[in-house]
Amino acid sequence: MKRKIYIAFFITILLSVGVYFLFFHKDKNLKYIPENADIVVLLDVKKATRQYISSFIMHPSKWFEENKKGKSKISVKNSGLKIPDFLQIFHLYKTNISEWYTILEIDDQEKFSAFLKSQQFVNDGKGRFKNSQFFIKTEGDKCIVGTSNLNFDHIGKPFSQKFRNNRLNADSFIKDGLGSISFISELRTQNFSFNVKDDEIEIKNEENSVDFKALIADLEKKTQFLQAELDSENIKKISSFFDESLNDSISVNSLKMSANLSEVNDTIISYGYDDNFNEIEKVSYQKIVQPDYEIVLQTSNPDKIWNYFKSKKWINAQNQCTAIPFQPNLVSKSEKLISIKSIRKSSEVEKIKNHNFIFMKNSSLLLSSFKTLNNPIFKDVEYLYYGNKNQNYTIKIKFKRDKFPLILR
Repeated sequence: MKRKIYIAFFITILLSVGVYFLFFHKDKNLKYIPENADIVVLLDVKKATRQYISSFIMHPSKWFEENKKGKSKISVKNSGLKIPDFLQIFHLYKTNISEWYTILEIDDQEKFSAFLKSQQFVNDGKGRFKNSQFFIKTEGDKCIVGTSNLNFDHIGKPFSQKFRNNRLNADSFIKDGLGSISFISELRTQNFSFNVKDDEIEIKNEENSVDFKALIADLEKKTQFLQAELDSENIKKISSFFDESLNDSISVNSLKMSANLSEVNDTIISYGYDDNFNEIEKVSYQKIVQPDYEIVLQTSNPDKIWNYFKSKKWINAQNQCTAIPFQPNLVSKSEKLISIKSIRKSSEVEKIKNHNFIFMKNSSLLLSSFKTLNNPIFKDVEYLYYGNKNQNYTIKIKFKRDKFPLILR
């Protein structure tokens, strides 16, 4: 009897050690973040795996759904790639915000080749591949995966070589979240954790203790497609992603914006010839989506903004803001305000809420206008929220309710 107890105890210890190393033990060294990265996204792969398994067990109907799926494509798990305990995705300094990269090790070249073929990657030559979504460059036993191939050759040396082979540790970026987003500058690194819940993704800085639920609930009741209110600091931070020189060129104290979407008839005039070769005018109509909006910039120096817009040729002779490509609008200037309103119909901004936020609701009209958004991921989004109060920042991406939590979809 005692022998059986010892054997059971020994097996239990072995299983516990196995479970620990399989799901909890992590290599926290970050090998492949380059020195010219300015944004780093880390995903705790083992924590995500535990969350997936837990959700999978709690939803038995998903078990049968997985068995019905086709086996024509090879999964990343069997791709021949070594997935690190912390997936390291980075953005390079002074590159397009849509360009993101990660570096992975190739464990099995044969499996990797089969994976590329199953995912419809085309070989461009010189170890470069592409499909409709990603670009890959292979270098020996490593591969670079990116949303673009423009800067494959500009990825700098790893941070470890810059700091005398002292490798970066995941603890420098991520604490309790499923992952983190870190903004790196010469002065400091700002870390934001993210978590995936049943029907939302939440991103916030680690010391954040502010609850934005009341404001979000109020914004959800409104009919506007887009609402925003930002102070000068938030305007600077957001505009720096698009145009660094803009911050120094204009002085805006606050911005308020409201917009709706509507479908309107657009007149198309073309010309042809009749049987006698006389030119005739042909008029046809098509449905297009147009925003109705108002943007209000509060400033102590409206002339400076006006002149800057003029110098950029963003205001034409009819006082229309050409920097906004949606339907005719009118730019006006008063003692402390610059206002831009759509002419056909405007969505007037509401009274100041004394918050910094951007709130965007999903819309079928939005999805029909932009083909890149017309996919299952964006269709399931309910709203996008950005909020800031003092040093507290929160981003929420709310998805429509489903029978399965986000991590299983």
